[in-house]
Amino acid sequence: MVSVTPVDAGVDALDRRIIAALQIDGRASWRRIATALGEPERTVARRGLRLLESRLVTVTGLVANGDTVIVRLNCRPGQVREAATAAAAGSGTVFTYVLAGSVDCVAEVQCPPDGLARLMLEELPALPGVISQQVAPVLRYFRTVHEWQPALLTADEVAALARFPSPTETVEAPDGDLGSEEWSILRALAADGRRTHEELAAVAGVSEATARRRVEALTRSGMVSIRASTEPALLGLPVEAMLWIRTRPDDVEAVGRLLLDSPLVRYAAVVMGEYQILVDVVQPSKQALHEFLTDSPWVRRVEAVQSHLVVEALMRSATPTPRLRELREAHAKGGAGGVGGGDA
Repeated sequence: MVSVTPVDAGVDALDRRIIAALQIDGRASWRRIATALGEPERTVARRGLRLLESRLVTVTGLVANGDTVIVRLNCRPGQVREAATAAAAGSGTVFTYVLAGSVDCVAEVQCPPDGLARLMLEELPALPGVISQQVAPVLRYFRTVHEWQPALLTADEVAALARFPSPTETVEAPDGDLGSEEWSILRALAADGRRTHEELAAVAGVSEATARRRVEALTRSGMVSIRASTEPALLGLPVEAMLWIRTRPDDVEAVGRLLLDSPLVRYAAVVMGEYQILVDVVQPSKQALHEFLTDSPWVRRVEAVQSHLVVEALMRSATPTPRLRELREAHAKGGAGGVGGGDA
């Protein structure tokens, strides 16, 4: 288990453990979470509902919608947030981060098989303030954010909560032969991953027992990944960085496996381009990040690393972050701090 530092927003150690439980199974009942954590059910339910209602945590279903690409943007001075906000609003956007360094913004986007040219030639150039772009297709994943477990629970607690195997290393769109009932359930889960089977049954026009079976089949197959999204700072991990790693082609697999030894690596993917591995890592401090970048086993097998601090997250797991919701509200009210220009 990782030692963490207390954070603001009224989140304590038990709250963080409940969040960690939801990151393992976003649809787990409060009773199941309470049993796994050895806590009173009423306490877990009260705290869990507070976390969800305050939107410190959101549970949604991420549905694969095509091939995944990584977009890097550079922007005109003063328009970085505007461009990033517009990028976050795009269909298929999984995450969008504003970075410090030579790259202003990075986003992961699910792109339909026939949509890459449109994304590169029409959609990205139309974003406000963008002066250059790079698009790198994802070839495979070592770890997705939906698999990430922040090491706040014991092995026994994790085992008590885990129900489904890890997603496959590739992400594919759902089978086109899915029926209207399955698609109705997928859309409902994308909006709220904790909708009850009764609610899903009403949406899909099926019995509650059928809805339960469909949800389990869709989740087990990996067609939808249901996880909790939260700011890593709430878990005592306020420092987040994106790393582009270059290594010998025959060392990519070994470096990826070494990266997975750290429970603080949220995401690691093989991408096309000069740098073959993209990593999202969180740490309790900049000193800890420095040690990760200079004194980890994986460092000895790489040729170069570009590191960029995440200064603002606008989209996580295809879900707007509290910061993006704040910007949208300010823009809607026309107050100071609103985002002008792009379709935010």
